[in-house]
Amino acid sequence: MTTRYAIDAGTALRIIRSNSDADRRHHLVAPALLRSDVLSALYRDVRAGRISEVDGKRQLERLTELKLRLLGDRMSRAASWRFAMRLGWDDTATAEYLAVASLQADVLVTDDVLLAAGAEGIVPVVPWAGFDT
Repeated sequence: MTTRYAIDAGTALRIIRSNSDADRRHHLVAPALLRSDVLSALYRDVRAGRISEVDGKRQLERLTELKLRLLGDRMSRAASWRFAMRLGWDDTATAEYLAVASLQADVLVTDDVLLAAGAEGIVPVVPWAGFDT
């Protein structure tokens, strides 16, 4: 049986930026929201001068090449709503990662403190350092 890993936008960026082949070695899933979150993060990095526009666009192109199943079905949306309500979060964006992890994955890979705390008792969490080794 293959372990399925849910990843968040931060993890996707680490895969992209480190030229990791984690997406080739593991079965990865994430909410469809991941594309927009990565796009926004890259745009912010370009605007802040942390990376060049050329590099930002190159990383965005690498996102399209990742072997990654993106989900956004009715069950995921309903679970996102429930998790956000239960955890008292102001919106459902972070809860979408938790929903996909709980419904479609065996492990959640994240370094996001809020997401990791929300996942407690729902799905095991592994930090990036423990995942891509």
